[in-house]
Amino acid sequence: MLLSLRARLLLWLLLPLALFVFVTDYMSYVAACQTADLLQDAALLSSARTIIEDVDWENGALTANIPPAALEIFESPYQDHVFYKVVAGHDRLLGGSPDLTLPAGSTRYPVFYNTRLGELPIRAVAYERQLYDSGKAEQVTVIVGKTQASRQAMLKDLWRPQLIRQWLMLALVVVLVPFGLTMELRPLMKLKNDVADREPMELEPIRVHHLPSELRPIVDAINQCIARLKLHTTTQRQFIADAAHQLRTPLTLLNTQVQCATQYDPSDPALTEALTGIRRTSQKMADMTSQLLLLAQAESVSLPRVQARVDLAAVVSSVLEELVVAAQRRQIDLGAELAEGTYVAGSESLLAALVSNLADNAIRYTHEGGSVTVLCRREGSHVLLQVVDNGPGIPAEARAHVFERFYRVASDVEGSGLGLAIVHQIALSHGGTVTMAPGAGRVGLVITVRLPAWRNEERE
Repeated sequence: MLLSLRARLLLWLLLPLALFVFVTDYMSYVAACQTADLLQDAALLSSARTIIEDVDWENGALTANIPPAALEIFESPYQDHVFYKVVAGHDRLLGGSPDLTLPAGSTRYPVFYNTRLGELPIRAVAYERQLYDSGKAEQVTVIVGKTQASRQAMLKDLWRPQLIRQWLMLALVVVLVPFGLTMELRPLMKLKNDVADREPMELEPIRVHHLPSELRPIVDAINQCIARLKLHTTTQRQFIADAAHQLRTPLTLLNTQVQCATQYDPSDPALTEALTGIRRTSQKMADMTSQLLLLAQAESVSLPRVQARVDLAAVVSSVLEELVVAAQRRQIDLGAELAEGTYVAGSESLLAALVSNLADNAIRYTHEGGSVTVLCRREGSHVLLQVVDNGPGIPAEARAHVFERFYRVASDVEGSGLGLAIVHQIALSHGGTVTMAPGAGRVGLVITVRLPAWRNEERE
């Protein structure tokens, strides 16, 4: 089960903070131990020095008179046990507890060490001095040790207050952070409500002036999606309106022709003429419906969805084979100049429709006995498709409108006015462009489609 955003943010805040508190507590504990050990060792060394100062010669022999001040240093409410031992030479006991062990190694300098006396753990110091009398020198070692009760109490006094403060701080964060997250996430919840409460066709952008800067990229992305959806919806509405308008005329004509046909005698030649008109109108409606559906398909396709590898030259060859009969009927010299390596990323069916519409338009509008040539070649990072004819061309003032739906340059040629609109939309959906210019010597027309070449050779 996925945690909520608030819970995940709380975890990301609390886990590092808890780790920081844990590490800080450990470091505080180590520092408190070092401080307690330092104070305890300083007291032990001070006691040992006090004792050794009162070791003296009497009648040629060493005597140890332990002053009370040497042991009063360790007075505390924790009733630590204090032990001492004074040794002359290596093994002659001058006073103290004989069971108190010496440290291993030299005691020329003060040596602090841990040992045990019976069942009691002891912290002790061994301190050594040379005492001289009448040219005679003897080594004296003083050992002072004590139990650890006062040291443990000091450690608690040093460490516990800091431990309590830090964990109280962590508890305060646990209480305040969820409240702060709730307050700061309110704009996000308001944004959610703004989107959820919208009507299905309310495609206005979301206002961003009241949102935190972190949410603005998200809202900008939503607004871009809304803008694309609005454009798509507007396009579809326009498509439906255009389709309804264009289909209304042939439907009315078809209805009139059917009514006329019902009034003729079956043997009347006028009936045959009426039926021929009905067939012609039905075919025109079928062609127009097919082109409208093709235009809708081209408008609904975006570049990331058309990533198949297509050989545009092969598509041109296949389309021209289907148009040979139509060209021969009008005595049009239909030719092609196809190069190799003309691969593009796209939909083969849509690209075939693009080539078909361009070539079909050229055949329709070129005078009988004219010529139409389709060229396809690679040019840098693009593939160029050109349809060249020696027909009447298109006036300069009309070129700005030829890619609009249902726009027709000449009314004496059958057509729906959708061919170039379909070509333009398919080229756009494939990331390409369409341009037109007069032919050589300003005779005829050259339409150029430029498409990005296939760039994924390494996938092949």
